Amino acid sequence: MKKSLITLLILVFGISLSAQNVDDYMEVQRGVLKTEKKAVVADAMIFTEAESGVFWPLYNEFNDKMYLHNTKMYNLVKDYAANYETLTDEKAIELWNENMKIKSEIAKLEKTYFAKFQKILPGKKAARYFQLENKIRTLINAEIALEIPLMED
Repeated sequence: MKKSLITLLILVFGISLSAQNVDDYMEVQRGVLKTEKKAVVADAMIFTEAESGVFWPLYNEFNDKMYLHNTKMYNLVKDYAANYETLTDEKAIELWNENMKIKSEIAKLEKTYFAKFQKILPGKKAARYFQLENKIRTLINAEIALEIPLMED
């Protein structure tokens, strides 16, 4: 099971690596994902020249902050993997509480940035962008969820 979690951490690429190499590999994959995501957003969002000029700096700012929360979630999965075979009730509760804290932080960040995007984009375009963010995150989370084994008794 622990090996399955390590596989998760390298996003199902099936490569057996040391912990530092997993982190390095994940960083490369996150860079690729960042580039691909930006291309998807550019394609899905039809901006005027004026909208584009104000959208991308705010997009970058928001995604830089989301990167920090995604790193916290990645570290949480690593913590789960490290403790999977010897998981205590206390550690399970700690991991769950940390998961909920990170999700709460993400919701707060999204609410803050939705207000900022509304100031520079029409309401439907701001909502469309966050709808797109949600779809992308849901796809990624679904793939990850398939790989994380349930806690055993």
